[in-house]
This record gives sequence, structure tokens and C-alpha cells, in this order.
Amino acid sequence: MSDRRKFIKLSMLTSAALLAGKKLFANTAPDPEYKYPVVKDAAVVVSTWDFGKEANAAAWTVLGTGGRALDAVEKGVKVPEADPNNQSVGLGGRPDRDGKVTLDACIMDENSKCGSVAALEHIVHAISVARLVMEKTPHVMIVGDGALQFALENGFKKENLLTEKSEKEWKEWLKTSQYKPVKNIENALPGGKSNHDTIGMVAMDSNGNMSGACTTSGMAYKLHGRVGDSPIIGAGLYVDNEVGAATSTGVGEEVIRIVGSHLVVEFMRQGNDPETACRKAVERIIARNPAAAKEVQVGFLALNKKGQYGAYALQEGFSYSVKNGKVEEVYQAKSVFSSKKQ
Repeated sequence: MSDRRKFIKLSMLTSAALLAGKKLFANTAPDPEYKYPVVKDAAVVVSTWDFGKEANAAAWTVLGTGGRALDAVEKGVKVPEADPNNQSVGLGGRPDRDGKVTLDACIMDENSKCGSVAALEHIVHAISVARLVMEKTPHVMIVGDGALQFALENGFKKENLLTEKSEKEWKEWLKTSQYKPVKNIENALPGGKSNHDTIGMVAMDSNGNMSGACTTSGMAYKLHGRVGDSPIIGAGLYVDNEVGAATSTGVGEEVIRIVGSHLVVEFMRQGNDPETACRKAVERIIARNPAAAKEVQVGFLALNKKGQYGAYALQEGFSYSVKNGKVEEVYQAKSVFSSKKQ
């Protein structure tokens, strides 16, 4: 009799636990529309900042002809990587405090395959090295000298990434060697120069498949070896082909702490539109450390399987670029802290 009572009690506890588990995870279940969307000829690409417009145009040469999103995002972000006048990505990127230009990049496709490089020197197209890590190795991330060795072994050319302009600014900075992030990303360096304008790009091709890429030279005058969120899958970039994709820009340490891009995708999985998902991720940063959040900039950008896009930032000033078959525009993202009424 005692054993029977124990059995009944155990069965009741097990049933209660199962019910509790269902309630606990109920809000993480994807909306059926997200899981099985009907997508046809709805190609779209979105990227961070206004210079993303040129990157989007390059990506569209792939997407607009029915090409794969993975090829599109790689081709797109290679544009700012090769631009010596863009001092936050690739060639001409601002160096660390030791005068070395180090690049971080990652890429992710519709099958959750991903590749990443961090603290990579002397190679212009870090994004292409990251893709080779994804396609040719069993690894996700290779860093530093190992990443350079891998790139050279695969035919990449070793180059000096420190341009005369960036070197001159670095030597001027050395006179004071002061570094302190400020509210508005556009004023992070003297003369209104941006300190960390990562390009993150996510796209959906005409087959409804999604991919993303993220590449940067990181914070200007950072400690040698510092790595931000940009090459970290789940932080600077995340793609879930059933739900959507997201990327980020700004102070990477804050994004890493909340695994930001993955968080945005999970908010979309719960049924939130891209802008709302980005806003909730920004609010998570504030909730974690309200005082610090007022002093830095972080922006998120997202695209869902319906082709809807949206962004949100801590501070005003974050822009993003969009291109599809009907739209080619640069938009200003809404923000939590702003001098203007949203």
C-alpha cells in the first residue's frame, strides 16, 4: 500500500513538473508563420550605418539575380573593407594603441554554418577568411597569428592596412593617449569621427534563405588583442533560418554581455516584429546597468522571414540601410535616449 501511494505521488509530481515546463517554455515557441513562412521573390538586404547603402548595392548584384544570400552578404561587406576612407572597417581601419590594425569578422549561413576570425592583421578581406574557416575547417573561430597563417596558406595577400591618414591620427592620439567612450557614437573621437562603426549585414534571398556577415577594425586605440562582439556568433551576428537574423554595432562589450543578436532573434521567435525585438534587447542592456547604458552606444538591426526589418539603439544617431526590389533607403533608428521626441 505504501508503494502504491508513493507511485501515485510520484506520478502527480511528474505531471505537475511537465505542466510547469510547458508553461515555462511556452513563450519561446515560434509563431507558425515564422517557422513555415511562404516566401517567394522577397529578396532583401539590410546593413548598419549609411555607408551600408553602397554595401547593399553590391549585395544586390547577387540577390537581384536570384543568387544566394551568403554570397550576397560577403560581397556586400567587402565594399567597406576595401575602402581606405572608411576608418572603422578593413583597409585604413584605425589601429590599436600599439599602432596595429587588427580586424574581426564573422559570417553565418542558412544552415547554421558559421566562421569567424579575430585579431587578424595584414589581410584586407577578413570576411572572406571567416568564410573559409566555415567552409574548410572543423572550427568556428581562428584568431591572431593563427588566423593570418590560415589566410596566407589559402592565397590571401599580406598587406599594410595602416594608411597614412589613420597613422597620422594615431600619432596625434598618442600625445594624450586618452580613451573614453561617450554618448553619441559620432562624437567618439575628436572632430566628430566615429570610433566604432562596424558594418553588420543580414539578407534574405529569393528562395527565402537567410545569411549574415559582420566585419570591423574594432574600437580605435583599443588594447592590443581586444576583441569585441563583431566576430562572436550570437553577439555581433546571428541567423536562424526559421525565424530571422540580427546584427549589432557599438560598444561590443555591452553586446557580448547579453548575447545581443541571438537575443534579438529569440524575441522575434516569440512573435515580436524586428523593431520591437531590437528595442527589447536594448532595454536588456539598460536593465543590466542603467548608469553605464547612458554613456555608450549600441544599436541592433534585424530582419525576419516575412521580409520585415527594423532597428533600435541606446542613443540617437544610429542609421541603417535597406535595399529590396522596391526600396533603397537609409533610415534613422529610434532610440531610448534622445533629445528628440520619437
